[in-house]
Amino acid sequence: MPGGGGRDIAARNRRLGIVFLTVVASLGAGLLPLAGPFKLIEARLFDYLSTFHPPARPANGPVIVAIDEPSFSELNLQWPWPRGLHAELIEALRAAGAEAIGVDIIFAEPSASAEGDKALAAATGPDVVLAGDETVIRTPQADQLVRTEPMPLLLEKGATVGLASVTLDNDGTLRRLPSLDDGFAATLLRTIGETPDIPEGALLQSFGAARSYPTVSYYQALDPENFLPPGFFRGRTVIVGLSLQASADAQGGADSFATSQTVRDGRLLAGAEVQATVLDNLRHGLFITPASTLVSLAATLGMACLGGLLVWRGTGWQTILLASLGVLGLFAGSYLFLRFGRIYAPPVAPALAFLFVASAQGVRDYAAERRLRRGITRAFSQYVSPVIVERLARDPERLKLGGERRTLSILFCDVRGFTTIAERMKNDPEALTRLINRLLNPLSAVVIAHGGTIDKYIGDALMAFWNAPLDDPDHALHAVQAGLAMNDALEALNAELAAEAAAKGEEPLSLRIGVGVNTGDCVVGNMGSDMRFDYSALGDAVNLAARLEGETKNFGVELLVGEETARHIRDRLPLAPLDRIKVKGKLEPVEVSTVLAGADPETLEAHRTLLEDFWSGRLDPEDPRLFLLSTRLPALDAHYEQLARRSRLTVD
Repeated sequence: MPGGGGRDIAARNRRLGIVFLTVVASLGAGLLPLAGPFKLIEARLFDYLSTFHPPARPANGPVIVAIDEPSFSELNLQWPWPRGLHAELIEALRAAGAEAIGVDIIFAEPSASAEGDKALAAATGPDVVLAGDETVIRTPQADQLVRTEPMPLLLEKGATVGLASVTLDNDGTLRRLPSLDDGFAATLLRTIGETPDIPEGALLQSFGAARSYPTVSYYQALDPENFLPPGFFRGRTVIVGLSLQASADAQGGADSFATSQTVRDGRLLAGAEVQATVLDNLRHGLFITPASTLVSLAATLGMACLGGLLVWRGTGWQTILLASLGVLGLFAGSYLFLRFGRIYAPPVAPALAFLFVASAQGVRDYAAERRLRRGITRAFSQYVSPVIVERLARDPERLKLGGERRTLSILFCDVRGFTTIAERMKNDPEALTRLINRLLNPLSAVVIAHGGTIDKYIGDALMAFWNAPLDDPDHALHAVQAGLAMNDALEALNAELAAEAAAKGEEPLSLRIGVGVNTGDCVVGNMGSDMRFDYSALGDAVNLAARLEGETKNFGVELLVGEETARHIRDRLPLAPLDRIKVKGKLEPVEVSTVLAGADPETLEAHRTLLEDFWSGRLDPEDPRLFLLSTRLPALDAHYEQLARRSRLTVD
């Protein structure tokens, strides 16, 4: 089948292109996480996923004693507060039944009051964790680790040091779980007899907005019997630290941090609440483990391959829908892994790989379709209606290359006496060419206007057909109407030629045509060789249409239609049967008819009756109906004379 090899090559090239896109997408998306800006995108996505319907805060978690605005107002003291006051707080919390007390304040230097330092040292004990800090100072020469711990006096009674240091990402957001073995929260857990498993590089799971943990003011904790419910601190871990509302906005402040929750509410989290969150992450294993590089690469490769499978057979609006569902499913899967598996597998790189393959192949297919449309438009715009060209361009599958069996209505049109015309113009071949073009232009326009397809031009002749390449249920009617319209177009051309000849003082040239229309089964498609082919129709019905066109001069009419065409249009046009003739290549006689515009039904019925009498041998050569019908149907005058002559021969 012509074009089959080309389609196979195109399909193979398309598949190779998809494989290439899959490889490129896998490599490109796999390397993206190495870029700093992309890491920020993945981190910000983690913020949104980890804070979308986060897990509930564990029960019996830490209690926050906030050094807040109400406490400053009630105590009427400037910061730093006397250390003797902190000693009173520790004693009050211990008396209230606190299991462990973490003080997120660094007492690295002696205060102005030695007595206050001694009081605080006396109040501390094995149930108290004091904050320390570890900072890396980077200089062009070297990186220096600076560790700040509480003054030794405060540790004499068994208090321990917990480093309250946290690591912020490049955008200043706290997402990482502190991995220090002697971190503040980890030390608090050991104080209550638990041994935390401290993972390396884990992500922090938030439990809600600021003040999600039970929080009381410092002044209330100093006198819990009067300000708090009975047993409020019993058996609880207490963390004391700054928690100023004025510092909780997105501008930052003392001991407050941007966390994953900040992207949702714009609020910062107090250091004490950060330590409470870290403690619950460690205690209940709620921290989130980032997927390994190998897993991320595998996910990226898998999604790139899935994108290739999505477009393997083709692309269309379904591709957009399925791609959208695929990306949504990928993000949903990432959330479910994070929420229930405690694993963060960033979906951005796999999603980009998936979308790159699908969209890039979609663009390639669109470009190929545009090329195909342009090819179809170029191939068909010269001989089919623009409406049909557009429909074929939108749906190229409707054009089956190589041939298909269809019922067509075929029209042949030829100029009468063209040999004489050519002889007359033999000294001016250019003028003859212009004349033929002037004739074929309006005839072609008629075919296209009636939805037909021009098959070919054969000198002064034209062949067209209907019902291919697109379906036309009224193909027979449209073909016959086109044949009638051709004669109308010819009258207009003859009027132009007569006016031009009169202006030149020449004898006018009058053109006449004959049109044959037949309907039948044909094979239609691209006919020819691999190097050159035309969209054409072949079959016995085509040959008969050509024979009918040649018979028009014998009947003295401008249009002849075959039996099958007549059957389709009998009830829609004034049709007059003419005779049963034998044509070359046919054993059985073929009934031929013509269309008589304006003929009334009674006259046509009388004509049919007369014709039946002729076929049965009962027609008298002097039958008055011959004269009567020739006056009513003058277009058939020559035909009635022929019928009378043939009847006379039969009688003789």
